[in-house]
Amino acid sequence: MQNMHEHPTIMRYNEKVKAGDIRKSSPKLSSEALRQMCMDLGADDVGFVGIGRSELEDQRADILNIFPWTKTFISFVGRLNRENLRSPARSIASLELHQVEDRLNHAAQALAAALERKGIRAATPAVGFPMETDQWRGKMHVVSHKPIAVAAGLGKMGLHRNVIHPVFGSFVLLNTVLIDAEVDEYNSPLDYNPCLDCKICSTACPTGAIGPDGVFNPVNCLTHTYRELIGGFTDWVETVADSKGAIEYRSRTNDAETVSLWQSLAYGPCYKSVYCMAVCPAGDDVIPQYLEDKKKFIDSVVKPLQQRTETIYVLPGSDAESHVQRVFPHKKIKRVGNGIRPSSVAAFLWSMPLAFQRHKSEGLQATYHLSFSGSEQVEATIVIKDKSISIEQGHAGIPDVQVHADTKSWLRVLGKESSMIREIILRRIKVKGPMHLFKAFGKCFA
Repeated sequence: MQNMHEHPTIMRYNEKVKAGDIRKSSPKLSSEALRQMCMDLGADDVGFVGIGRSELEDQRADILNIFPWTKTFISFVGRLNRENLRSPARSIASLELHQVEDRLNHAAQALAAALERKGIRAATPAVGFPMETDQWRGKMHVVSHKPIAVAAGLGKMGLHRNVIHPVFGSFVLLNTVLIDAEVDEYNSPLDYNPCLDCKICSTACPTGAIGPDGVFNPVNCLTHTYRELIGGFTDWVETVADSKGAIEYRSRTNDAETVSLWQSLAYGPCYKSVYCMAVCPAGDDVIPQYLEDKKKFIDSVVKPLQQRTETIYVLPGSDAESHVQRVFPHKKIKRVGNGIRPSSVAAFLWSMPLAFQRHKSEGLQATYHLSFSGSEQVEATIVIKDKSISIEQGHAGIPDVQVHADTKSWLRVLGKESSMIREIILRRIKVKGPMHLFKAFGKCFA
């Protein structure tokens, strides 16, 4: 066997080390040169953030678990064409999103390749999909682009929970490149929020997920906007599986919905609504149209989306259903599932604030002690008061209702594999306290 040290590849490496052509550690990169490289590759704005930044404390462990060598985040912004996103024709808006997403992914990949040729490690998580779908119902995304962009001074979170760029406004998508090098100058967060707090996004949201008081309901947004992605697709597959034949399937899913699902599979998902982004007037490039004639802005940008005849997908009994009936009676309501089924008690407790329907809880003030046994032994205190929910591990305070449940039985009820009444009759779920308060608890979650 040939001596490894005499292998041509290893000999060339040793010669480069001897000549000083290979550095053992990466030098600090010029932020100016790196920024220009990113812009040349297709980014519309760029910011740099060090891994140690305090704003990213809650992101750091997850990222370092996958990329332990990360030293710097390069945050990309891709500008969206406003009129495309504002179009009532959802195919045009969705295509705009897909094209800018592709551009950002290509820019990130090209940057990583260029840095790798210089001996600098770099990784490029996707703008959106693909994600780590084996972690569905949890954190599927490798990197949270929004907090990194905020830390990099590329914008602030608006009322609609999107990053608003100081110039491009809400008309942006984000991407991040992770590199094993430091830069000579990092960016700082903006010293103001471009969000105007005008609440126009709230008036345009078809599901009422964006509360004018700042409260956001992610489940109601996800159920409609992402109907043809992730959980909504799971719900559709189960509709197919549950249908006895074509006629029953067509009674549950019309031909237009089937064609739309095919289109999403073949050409990229159709987002049912990104109205909150489309109507936002914030940002230096966007604000003139709004300030010069606010009435015209509302008439030409906001009302076409509000008045659009469309199907709004809602969870049965949700705040979204009530909102559509009250605010958009001309829009059709379709009750659906969203494929979100907690697979553990821990996941159930984590998801409760996300699924909470605050308007359905109006007038309810009660403390619930939950005790789970069997495959998971967990105790929790749930307090619903003033249209808000708080969750605490263990039992605290004096309960109005006590619930003792076998873990598997509780999860079967959540997955609609069994009914609450059946499990109570079989004594696998026991309720102590006023039943009307227990029923009211269930109505708070769609």
